[in-house]
Amino acid sequence: MPKISVIMGIYNGERTMREALDSIIAQTFTDWECIICDDASTDATPTILKEYQDRYPDKFILLRNEKNLMLSGSLNRCLAAASGEYIARMDDDDRCLPQRFAKEAAFLDEHPEYSVVGSNVQFFNETDGLGEVIHKIEEPTVYDVPKVNPFFHPTVMMRKSTYDALGGYTCNERTRRMEDVDLWYRFFAAGYQGYNIPEVLLHYRVDSSALKKRKLKYSVDASKIVFNGVKQLQLPFKYYLFALKPIASWLLPENLKTLYRKKK
Repeated sequence: MPKISVIMGIYNGERTMREALDSIIAQTFTDWECIICDDASTDATPTILKEYQDRYPDKFILLRNEKNLMLSGSLNRCLAAASGEYIARMDDDDRCLPQRFAKEAAFLDEHPEYSVVGSNVQFFNETDGLGEVIHKIEEPTVYDVPKVNPFFHPTVMMRKSTYDALGGYTCNERTRRMEDVDLWYRFFAAGYQGYNIPEVLLHYRVDSSALKKRKLKYSVDASKIVFNGVKQLQLPFKYYLFALKPIASWLLPENLKTLYRKKK
């Protein structure tokens, strides 16, 4: 049984996935398995995944959805197949730094009071290369969750026992683009604690074209998650005002949307 199970959902990731997979292979911590669920891709994703599995048969476990289940459904399939003590998230368009798994696993080993650990990130894109470093609150609390996403989802490593206790990811239309935010509300409502290592352990790809394509209905979904989350955490009334933030951000000019995303 490996120490770490990496879980990843991929849909049409042929353009960026090699960088992500290579960064996993390059980890200094080697006791890991990588479980990838192909969410009914229509590009060369299945071919590339088979190439990596053939090269590293003891490392990569491949799953495939017959129809598109979105990220939450794909991640739940990965969780069901995972055997590691710790679960590391990864997206198909980001890059882990080589020490990520070693530092996050060591932190969880040394701090049993925390159930999840994340890190800061550095933005990058294919045009400009590495950009701004974005910091997260080191030890977020229930009062931080409505204000800002407490963890960068692709940086986190969580105890599998915690994922199991929470029932994995919620799968419905409301969480189709906000599965991580929903998870954090449930995480803190259950009394768990998390921590962000105050250094960059992942390069986070910024796709400006994706921001332009974001639909209003997704912002409405996000507002509902915040509203229900504040209720779940039993926070004071003023925190319900943060439910308006996703819709307000959708109304921003394009040049300000990128700034908003950095603060999420």
